[in-house]
Amino acid sequence: MTGSPLHAISFDVEEFFQVANLRGQFARTDWETVPSRLDIGMDAILAALARHGAQATFFFLGWVAERRPDLVERCLAGGHEVASHGYEHLFLSDLDSRSLDDDLARTEAAIMAAGAPRPIGFRASTFTLTRDTWWALDVLARRGYRYDSSIHPIRHPTYGIPDFEPGISTVTAPGGGELIEFPVSTYPFAGRNLPIGGGGYFRLLPGAVHRAAIARLERMGRPVALYMHPWEFDPGQPRYDAPFLKRFRHYLNLDKSLPRLDRLLARFRFGSMREVLAERAQLL
Repeated sequence: MTGSPLHAISFDVEEFFQVANLRGQFARTDWETVPSRLDIGMDAILAALARHGAQATFFFLGWVAERRPDLVERCLAGGHEVASHGYEHLFLSDLDSRSLDDDLARTEAAIMAAGAPRPIGFRASTFTLTRDTWWALDVLARRGYRYDSSIHPIRHPTYGIPDFEPGISTVTAPGGGELIEFPVSTYPFAGRNLPIGGGGYFRLLPGAVHRAAIARLERMGRPVALYMHPWEFDPGQPRYDAPFLKRFRHYLNLDKSLPRLDRLLARFRFGSMREVLAERAQLL
């Protein structure tokens, strides 16, 4: 694949019980009592990346980095980028400028205590950087972040800015600071952006269809940005009762994630988000 375009792949490092789909099943006060299953997914992901000589960005929750600095160390040893996913998976709409600043500072401290450089990339929980939470860009710029991957250019009841640029762009914060925005990938169809970049769509769409969409974006000259989670590589995780659509989104095709990732890494050239931006001279 020498000479092939470089695409970005990333993983949001969080426990299965911290995801938005299972919020109703696990109170924040219960997190310490739930057995961790992170090693299962992280082992599978890191081994797959190593098999194919690919790098990735791992967006760590600060809560995880504090408790599992060894996972941060393993990512660094594999040549991967470690970035910030916030401390405990709060939506930006649950925060204000001061509490986000505190949240980021706590996350940065945990990541750096584990041996990683100060993160330059951020992804908000559940892509909750919207027009209503645009103020968060000021906090990110003030704290020295260089790029963000929190805006999803789709229509969705919880998040999304459907008319936002689907490729890499520079965004200006209300206070005048600038960041590079690197959204997860969407596919243009009938005047809309269809989501294909997330793990849910990676598991929902037939593998051949998903790879064909990536190939089409590659021909368009647009670098792809994909994201997944360690829990998506843990088909043996316990099943919890939740509303039907949330259960469907969370548990669908978990047993297919690893073979599909292997086929994806074999076909396309993947690196970290920082590598893609640097290769395109958008991040020096």
